[in-house]
Amino acid sequence: MYVYADNAATTSLSPKALEAMLPYFTEVYGNASSLHSPGQRAAEALLRARETVAGIVNADAREIYFTGGGSEADNQAIISGAMIGARKGKKHIISTAFEHHAVLHTLDKLKKQGFEVTLLDVHENGVVTAQDVADAIREDTALVTVMMVNNEIGTVQPIADIGAVCREKGVLFHTDAVQAVGHIPVDVKALNVDMLSMAAHKFHGPKGVGALYARKGVVLANVIEGGQQERGKRGGTENIPGIVGMAAALEEAAGDLDRDMAYVTGLREKLIEGLSKIPHSKLNGDREKRVPGTVNFCFEGIEGESLLLLLDAKGVAASSGSACTSGSLDPSHVLLALGLPHEIAHGSLRLSIDRMNTEEEIDHIIRSVPEVVDYLRNMSPVWDELERGLTPHLI
Repeated sequence: MYVYADNAATTSLSPKALEAMLPYFTEVYGNASSLHSPGQRAAEALLRARETVAGIVNADAREIYFTGGGSEADNQAIISGAMIGARKGKKHIISTAFEHHAVLHTLDKLKKQGFEVTLLDVHENGVVTAQDVADAIREDTALVTVMMVNNEIGTVQPIADIGAVCREKGVLFHTDAVQAVGHIPVDVKALNVDMLSMAAHKFHGPKGVGALYARKGVVLANVIEGGQQERGKRGGTENIPGIVGMAAALEEAAGDLDRDMAYVTGLREKLIEGLSKIPHSKLNGDREKRVPGTVNFCFEGIEGESLLLLLDAKGVAASSGSACTSGSLDPSHVLLALGLPHEIAHGSLRLSIDRMNTEEEIDHIIRSVPEVVDYLRNMSPVWDELERGLTPHLI
């Protein structure tokens, strides 16, 4: 048995999404900007997809801009908010210390352009509060950007409450909802957001396509020049097959959302119960305030890289954190933001499951992880010192 438990990194393509995409590779292949019939058929498909995505997140179709993925959507949202603020003399941005690097690196870029960035500390349970944001807002605050679901530990942030604070203070608010859309309910109006990012491949759509919701009245800055596509805000011929596949995958996910959430939450709870029995282990993030399918544990005395390689050999695909940084040997910035020491953060394991997983697969994970942890600890001099009392246990 081989278990794929890295759905937070990417998901398989839904057969329904693939079926929807196929005609747009070989039959309806026109450029949606062309005036001839093949082009207009592509333009009609683009409009239908935009209306589908908009309807699911309770937006107007003209508030949805298709992008090349979640990272591009994050970049465009944050740069747009910064530019809007700068025109009013406001150059202060608020975010959190455990955002995705698509956000953090964009903020680093803006700092070099004279913007001041406040990164809020994250509470031990992996949640920031609306009060944290309210306390940080200043007269010159241009933008607040807080992710809806953390990509490594799966904690859900109080986005609607944070959005309400931002509305009251007259500050633009963006949320990276890449790990939320398709997994939990997302209503842009109820969330009080001005901009929201999503990515198709996180909910069984194709890779290389995403979308940015921008509330009517928010003037987006271009990050890709070159044409009048996406109402002049994203140059380049639209990826019609990908966009159609994204809409189909999201429609499928939304249609069975309540049932899938209940099913995946049940699998998650079984997984947490099983892994919690491993001595000197720690579940990272709040037990309740989390997306249904993401579990993140630390195991004292081992390295995450070795854990992943041996789990793969046992038939479990997992991660030690964000897919975008999995090549790094540095401890997760998310876990460090939670206050975990380096030696604990190094031994992290992220398991992200979804509706495609089965109870039998969860049983396989629960059998495999303790075996690998025991094996690594038995050959570790660090664990030997911990067990002999030469070094105190931290978990």
